[in-house]
Amino acid sequence: MSQPLTDSHHRVHRSLRISIVDKCDLRCTYCMPEDQHFLKREELMTREEIATIAKLFVERYGITKIRLTGGEPLVRPDAVDIVRDMAQLGVSLGLTTNAMTLDKHLDGLIAAGLKSINISLDTFDAQRFKTITRRDGFDKVHANILLALARGLRVKVNMVVMRGVNDDELLRFVELTRDHDVHVRFIEFMPFAGNHWGRERVYTFSEMLGHIGSVHSFEKLTDDPHSTAKAYRVADWPGTFAVISTVTEPFCGNCDRLRLTAEGKMRNCLFARTETDLLSALRRGEDIATLIEANVLAKHAMLGGLPPFKPESQEEVLHDLSERPMVSIGG
Repeated sequence: MSQPLTDSHHRVHRSLRISIVDKCDLRCTYCMPEDQHFLKREELMTREEIATIAKLFVERYGITKIRLTGGEPLVRPDAVDIVRDMAQLGVSLGLTTNAMTLDKHLDGLIAAGLKSINISLDTFDAQRFKTITRRDGFDKVHANILLALARGLRVKVNMVVMRGVNDDELLRFVELTRDHDVHVRFIEFMPFAGNHWGRERVYTFSEMLGHIGSVHSFEKLTDDPHSTAKAYRVADWPGTFAVISTVTEPFCGNCDRLRLTAEGKMRNCLFARTETDLLSALRRGEDIATLIEANVLAKHAMLGGLPPFKPESQEEVLHDLSERPMVSIGG
C-alpha cells in the first residue's frame, strides 16, 4: 500500500511534473534568457530513469497525476515512448507543449495513451508571436490547437498575460471558448531568473476578471480542491477559462504539486531555491526514497519561502529567486 507524501504543513502531494528536456524550439522572452546554456545528453534522465523514478512516486507514494514538460518535450526523440511508459502507470497523464511540431507526433501520442494536452500560446497576432518567441510559427501552432481538438484531446491553452505586451488580447482568448470546447488559462506573469520581471508588468487576476466582465457575463465553476486555477464559463459557451493567480492571490495552501527537472533534481515548489539530486543517487544505486521524503518535508508554507508579492508596490524587485530560468525548471 502506498503512503502519501505529506509535508510539514499537512499538505498531501498527489501530482508530479516531470521535465524531460531543457531545450526548446522557441525562445520565449519570459522563460528563456538569450544566453541560456542547455544540458548535455548524459546529464539528462534517460527514458528508463524517468520510468523508474515515476514508478516509485506512483507505487510507493500514491502520485495520481503526472504531467510531462520541458523545455519543449517534443524535441526529445523518445518523447512518445516516455508518454507510453507513463500511461502504463495508470495515472492521469498530461503533456505541456508549444505545439510547433505537434502534428508530427500526434498519432503516436494518442496511440501511446495521451488524452490531455496543455498548449502554450500568448498571442493571436503573428508578428507579436515572433517577437515573444523569437521565431515565426503562429499559424502552425494555431492549426495544431485545432488539430488536437479535432482528434479528441482535452486541450488547455495557457496564456501568460503581460501588461503592455499582450493584455489587449484577453477577450480574443476568452472568445476561443465560444467556438471550441477548450479550456483557456490566463497566467499572471511570474518572476524567474532572467525574465526581467517587474511588478508593473503583472496584469492581475482582478484586472483580468474586470476586463472580461465588462464585455461578457460569466459564471464561477467549482474548482478541484487542489486546482491552481480559478475556473469560469461564459453562459452557454462550450469552453471554459480560468486564471492562475500565483502573484496576487497565491494558492499555496492547497497545492499538491512536486517537480522533477530534466537532470533528475526534485523541487518541492515552482519557486524553490533548493533542489534534491535524485538522479545522481539513483545512478549510484542508492535508495532515493529518503531523499524524496526529506525534500517534501522541507517545503515552505508559501512561494518557496519568498515574501508575498505586494500589490501596492510598483517597484518591487526580487533578488533571491532561484538561479534557474523557467525553461530549465519545467512548465
